[in-house]
Amino acid sequence: MYPNLSYILHALFGTEPDNAFSIVQTFGLFLVFSFLAAAYFFKKELRRKADEGLFQPTYVDVSAKQPFAWFDNIINGFILGLIAMKTTHIALNYETFQKDPSGFLLTADGPWLILLVVLGVFTFVRYNAWKKIKHSERPAQRVAVYPHDRVGDITVIAAFSGIFGSKLFSVMEDLPGFFQNPVGSFFSGSGLNIYGGLIVGFLAVYYYIRKHNIEPLHVMDAIAPALIISYGVGRMGCQFSGDGDWGIVNNNPVPSWWILPDSWWASTYPHNVIDDGVSIAGCTWQHCMQLAQPVYPTPIYEIIASIVIFLILWALRKRVKVPGVLFFIYMILNGVERFWIEKIRINDKYSFMGLNMTQAEYIAVLYIIVAIGCIIYFTRKHQSKNGANV
Repeated sequence: MYPNLSYILHALFGTEPDNAFSIVQTFGLFLVFSFLAAAYFFKKELRRKADEGLFQPTYVDVSAKQPFAWFDNIINGFILGLIAMKTTHIALNYETFQKDPSGFLLTADGPWLILLVVLGVFTFVRYNAWKKIKHSERPAQRVAVYPHDRVGDITVIAAFSGIFGSKLFSVMEDLPGFFQNPVGSFFSGSGLNIYGGLIVGFLAVYYYIRKHNIEPLHVMDAIAPALIISYGVGRMGCQFSGDGDWGIVNNNPVPSWWILPDSWWASTYPHNVIDDGVSIAGCTWQHCMQLAQPVYPTPIYEIIASIVIFLILWALRKRVKVPGVLFFIYMILNGVERFWIEKIRINDKYSFMGLNMTQAEYIAVLYIIVAIGCIIYFTRKHQSKNGANV
């Protein structure tokens, strides 16, 4: 496994691991790649739909004759201040940061005064710039803005709300631990729940697009392929780093019909990032642990499933004519995939109405039921409106 960039460079070029490049965590690197992949395919689909006339532009007054956008500027100032605060905190505590970058970043620690100063200065500068333009004699200018022009904003909103939702749902899986140490539990560097990220991210983005009068069903269809390919890229980070998101013990021999590499059937995840298991003989690096027994490498299976689902959605995107249906097909396929993979993953189970399943399994079943109901509803609505077929 490759806990951080120094291990990747070691595998590629033979350089010693645990050097300065170790501050770049493999999981975080692939998380960035996942958002970039999502943004690329999302923008591509939004542009295609705009060319088909499914989106109408909104017009923005760039002459600043409109009211000052307090909310947007404060949010941008807060994000900039947060980056400045954490950058300063890293500079003052570099050795601690190097040992556990993700745990260091996902805490509330840092000089908050810097955040407040940057927030105040940023808002003050933007407000004064707005006032100068507002009272100038510059003629009004209106610019057409399409949904694909807002992909940057949507990606940032999805990223922050998704991480928040992932952490929130992760905390909900261990409420006793949260109540013992609320701040430490929520701001720890471990524990992210993918469904929490999807649900909270969806709600935040939905609010944003409704605020800007963008048709949500067409946006949902456009983002469906992007979501699943982003999920697959994120799972690559899980696999390459060995972040503990693996399956149950698999001591079964490799079956004769298995055509993939043996390590894809069972793996001990050597040099995993969470240092779980037993020591690797002769290893002197920072990450020298591997699992005592091989387990199912479930991230690999989810990567493959994500690619297959992406190809299905990409092939259907121009054929499905009912707005929203492609997104609900994504929900069904994603729900089936996650329900299946949970059978060989390590997760806590919860008893509810005679069932004994993991949190992800319950959500996956809900995904499938809601999606089927929505497909029936929107298809009938579309057909009654104009007689179109799916």
